[in-house]
Amino acid sequence: MDDMLRRARRADSGRPAARPELPAVVPGLYVRHREGGFTAHITASPDTFSEVRRLTATVPVTHGADQEAADTAQWVVSELLGNAVRACGDHVPLIAEVYATGRGVVVSVHDPVGELLPVRRSVAMDSDDAESGRGLDLLHVLTSGWRVVPTPLGKQIRCHVGGTK
Repeated sequence: MDDMLRRARRADSGRPAARPELPAVVPGLYVRHREGGFTAHITASPDTFSEVRRLTATVPVTHGADQEAADTAQWVVSELLGNAVRACGDHVPLIAEVYATGRGVVVSVHDPVGELLPVRRSVAMDSDDAESGRGLDLLHVLTSGWRVVPTPLGKQIRCHVGGTK
């Protein structure tokens, strides 16, 4: 319903919402517009992760999300991309989708290893010694919900930032 209201307001203003400029296609980075945000096909690397994080902090805001939700989505996309590399290895092909909804921002990361599912570990969130193991707890804190969706080519982890749990 909120999406319909936002579209109606745009129509009433007499002009469509400006689409943000996306980066040029380069090896390892292919980004396209999607309703409310973007889809990025990437090969995991520091440069492509940096670009996806930058887009996550800005593109949803141009589609009506508040900056706090976009900033939180930036943390979530970083966590999901990092987890995918730890699980699947360096230079893994990934798809990241980030888009605004009437109730926040959706972040999805798709990787090609469907049989390797996330496992929650018993690591204290405030542990100074732990180098990993807090990611799923972090998703629980930062999102209003997340789930793993099997796909024909692997799995997708979808998170919703904003709204109520």
